[in-house]
Amino acid sequence: MSPIELLGVPAWTVSSHTLARKLLVDSRLVKNIDAWSLWQNGTVTREWPLIGMIDAGRSMFTADGPEHRRLRLKTNQALNKRRLDDIRPSIERYTAELLDALEEAGLGGEVVDLKAAFAYPLPMQVVSQMMGVDRADQPMLLSSYKAFFSVLTPHEDRLRILAELDEYYLDLVRKKTAEPTDDLTTGLILADDGGEPLTEEEVVGNLKALVAAGHETTVSLILCAVRALLSNPEQLADVLSGKVSWDAVIEETLRWDGPVNHLLMRFPTEDIELEDFTIPKGDGVVISYRAIGRDREIHGADADVFDATRETALRNISFGYGPHICPGAALARLEASIALPELFSRFPDLQLAIPVEEIHNLPVMTQNDLAGFPVRLCEGE
Repeated sequence: MSPIELLGVPAWTVSSHTLARKLLVDSRLVKNIDAWSLWQNGTVTREWPLIGMIDAGRSMFTADGPEHRRLRLKTNQALNKRRLDDIRPSIERYTAELLDALEEAGLGGEVVDLKAAFAYPLPMQVVSQMMGVDRADQPMLLSSYKAFFSVLTPHEDRLRILAELDEYYLDLVRKKTAEPTDDLTTGLILADDGGEPLTEEEVVGNLKALVAAGHETTVSLILCAVRALLSNPEQLADVLSGKVSWDAVIEETLRWDGPVNHLLMRFPTEDIELEDFTIPKGDGVVISYRAIGRDREIHGADADVFDATRETALRNISFGYGPHICPGAALARLEASIALPELFSRFPDLQLAIPVEEIHNLPVMTQNDLAGFPVRLCEGE
């Protein structure tokens, strides 16, 4: 545990793999903002710039205990294996279409942005189809989430974006309620385990959070895997020859350069005593997944090195651990397992257009979001 400050607000950060696993299953550490002492006493208000990432509305991402299990179960019913199997052909089709466009843009050795042309639109196309969202609305959703996560976005604009997303998803839910179709939104509305159905607010909250989590994490996973492989050509050769699997690449990327930097925030409902420290009741606790992936006690002295053959990579908890593990983890892995081999099959000579150290991250506290990814395809040269 280490003390940190988030835009003037004190908190604690967890960077140990073992401690994170312990705390993430501790029922005394909750997501309910009402358990935060700084929120209770008025030190933190709705004017704090990061409040929207902690108090984003009612959903399984902000609930705990039995209420969380109720919301989570209904989401699991809607995001089931059958739906993932059904979406696979569409992922393959979207991937091929985007690679066709990428190839045309990169003719003659032109530099293209792999993020803008491929990694960014792909997961939004996938999640939009799953939700039953019109394709024409995808650019709006992309720009809204991009602005929401950026620390450069003024606080009042971030609150406006949240309100606009709420209005958009509420309209979508009401349309699907009136005219049900075979999609994730309808699945959430009609999810039936014999218990109380989800309210409009709960469906909206789950959709809003699922798109954010499912889209942003997949963008990062694809780009960071490409960056790792292009920076380690001998490992890329092993992957392309079949010596190392794409699944191994994905898991090592999740460990070494995962899509989530920090998870904001959880709060102890009572003092939590650890071996050499006590987390005070009501303090804010941040789970620092990026640091956890480099934990040398778990991954060895070379934890800062990308190694697609690393046996401990499967122990990564980049999508969380315990009851709040990301429900979209399987979808993100599925998309990456299709996108990455197809990308390198089409462009085996893909190369960075700038030195790897010049690829910078956007100013996003929670997500590992690259600003851009300029490449040359090298095909036909």
